[in-house]
Amino acid sequence: MRRFIDEQLDRWVHAQHRNPLIVRGARQVGKTWSIHALGARKFAETVTVDLERHTNWHQIFEGDLDAKRMVGELEIVTGKRFVPGKTLLFFDEIQACPRAITALRYFHEEMPELHVIAAGSLLEFALGDYSVPVGRVQYLDMLPMTFVETLWASGNDAAAQMASDPFVDLGSASHTFLMEQVRHYCFIGGMPEAVSAWRKGARIAEIFGIQAALTASFRDDFAKYSRRANPRLMDQVLVEAAASVGQQIKYSRLAPDSSGPQIKAALELLLQARILRKVKATDPSGLPLGAGAKESRFKLLFLDIGLWQQLRGVTPKEFLRQDLMAIHRGAMAEQFVGQELAASQGCDLYYWAREARSSSAEVDYLAVRDGNIYAVEVKSGPAGKLRSLHMLLSSYPKVSGGLVFQDGQASTLPEQRISFLPLYHAWGATKETWDV
Repeated sequence: MRRFIDEQLDRWVHAQHRNPLIVRGARQVGKTWSIHALGARKFAETVTVDLERHTNWHQIFEGDLDAKRMVGELEIVTGKRFVPGKTLLFFDEIQACPRAITALRYFHEEMPELHVIAAGSLLEFALGDYSVPVGRVQYLDMLPMTFVETLWASGNDAAAQMASDPFVDLGSASHTFLMEQVRHYCFIGGMPEAVSAWRKGARIAEIFGIQAALTASFRDDFAKYSRRANPRLMDQVLVEAAASVGQQIKYSRLAPDSSGPQIKAALELLLQARILRKVKATDPSGLPLGAGAKESRFKLLFLDIGLWQQLRGVTPKEFLRQDLMAIHRGAMAEQFVGQELAASQGCDLYYWAREARSSSAEVDYLAVRDGNIYAVEVKSGPAGKLRSLHMLLSSYPKVSGGLVFQDGQASTLPEQRISFLPLYHAWGATKETWDV
């Protein structure tokens, strides 16, 4: 399946000054598949070293981390010859052997001609006391499939192009079609296994079964964190976080019977596992947005909208509902847009909330496009007066305008600096480049 990360991987292959690359992300987002696809496109052979499966190979990385010695031993245990420029050396599940992560710097220093790539999840947790080779390793984050990527997977490149370009006027038939695809995406999500099954004709009940299995696999990992957080507490925080999408988080709500430090530890591990993502409140007075971020004031975004629906207890029957924007009081639409922004922005996400006492003014997200700040609202019903958006635009002159994502067709209010866009444009309207 075609992914946006493919172009980034290709650029890494051809880069003049290239470091070993670690592709990181949550489990099951497609890291291994995309790296194998890269190997098939660009190399004569890909040699995969699965460090979770072959624990006996960990001893290769003990003691002296001489790159030529390690390559020699890897050639022996894999039965493969490593030819620079023709062989892709792939360390899969590298978090299972933190010493191998440290070893990457020596591949950079002593064998820079060899293409070395790794995939890992839970890296921050796995490293512990091991050092990260800063400046000698590149990182590339991978997320679940975006809405556009699922259109590619279905073979509908024309629809993908339309969804990617917010400057193209679409007729009502095209708009209706794309909104129906958005509705499908909100239930199926972007986990490659679920998308692949849907593409092959699986029924929605079967998709929900796949999502249940994926969710269970994430929960099974909680036992690995037991020395740092109670697995039951992590599960409780996960469920409550899913129910709190779109709301400012209070630790007491996530787990009323646990202490703040305990909840914070559990939440931090869920963030490290990339199951959850923080959306921090910030002051949009200028760039970077993170300069004014409030660490203690944040919302949470879930990894994948399909898995989020699974945790919310959605049933296959609800897939037939058409009032998409009203589901979970608009939280579904906010999760969808946030997930698209996470892909388009490629960095931390932020929102705005007025700090005045008793004020409820809040704008769902802030985005940066072409060096300009935009306020992003997600409307689950009629646009109304957009009081919070107008307040932000009048208070912060450096904010270039407002983007309101809703279920209707595109329109603009130039005098108010506001554009109304359909949900399917969330990625394209916040991406700096428009090429798919």
